[in-house]
Amino acid sequence: MATITVRDLDEATRSKLRIRAARNGRSMEAEVRDILETAVTAEPTHRFGLGSRIHALFAEIGGADDLVIEPRVIHRDPPFADEEEEFRSQAAS
Repeated sequence: MATITVRDLDEATRSKLRIRAARNGRSMEAEVRDILETAVTAEPTHRFGLGSRIHALFAEIGGADDLVIEPRVIHRDPPFADEEEEFRSQAAS
């Protein structure tokens, strides 16, 4: 078995832990062991990314399967378009 040491534990926390251990009929060490075991086993066995969790939250109201995204239309020439065209014509010659 491994041993851990907890430093700088607030006195109020230690006192509450002592009371909790007494209430449960355990030593403080046994109480801490139970708290740690419970905390670790309560973690989900698999984790999902943020996108999956957001998808699950909104799955009931429907997805965006019917969403139509119109193609982008550029209404202006990109910056430096003239210079790029001139550069390409010089490079080709």
